[in-house]
Amino acid sequence: MKATSDNRPTRSVQRVVIVHGYEAAPDAHWFPWLQNALQAEGIGVTVVPLPAPDAPETAAWENAVSAALGVPNARTVVVAHSLGVITALRVLAALPEPWELGGLVLVAGFTKPLEALPELNGYLATDVDAERVAGSIAERTVIRSDTDPFVPPAVSDDLAKRLDAQLQVHPGAGHFMAEDGVTTLPAVLDLLRSP
Repeated sequence: MKATSDNRPTRSVQRVVIVHGYEAAPDAHWFPWLQNALQAEGIGVTVVPLPAPDAPETAAWENAVSAALGVPNARTVVVAHSLGVITALRVLAALPEPWELGGLVLVAGFTKPLEALPELNGYLATDVDAERVAGSIAERTVIRSDTDPFVPPAVSDDLAKRLDAQLQVHPGAGHFMAEDGVTTLPAVLDLLRSP
């Protein structure tokens, strides 16, 4: 947090939009924990309920994220997990220029087809201009595990490079799902608390 001239703390983050992934929901994994932690600090949070999460349809998912995001600003942060990552990036890429976003936190992210999830090949057929999107985002972080059964480390590393993002590696976290024992993700909360 930054301090005002009279030393009262001011929040740099005012609003967080959380985008879940394939076969997930707003009440899955670490999303409810993050939502509650942020709301307790007075930060507005939207966890986007994506339609048909077991059979994602590109336009429907992008429309849902776009409606939740609206027009972002320097005090808005997007947190996305798994298939929510490319969805959020595509929505940002479609915003009319100029726009700005205070931060982007991508967990277990990918933008290209995955060998482990061939059923998503259609959704992933079109890539996104991550390099162009990065220019409008103040802070960018990619978080990955070294034991993700779906997303190879090199895929997330490539995304971090394309976004010129900070990379965090969390050993043994799998795909950052409840099934992997991940129901809290303090590293994300720490990023959102940073000035």
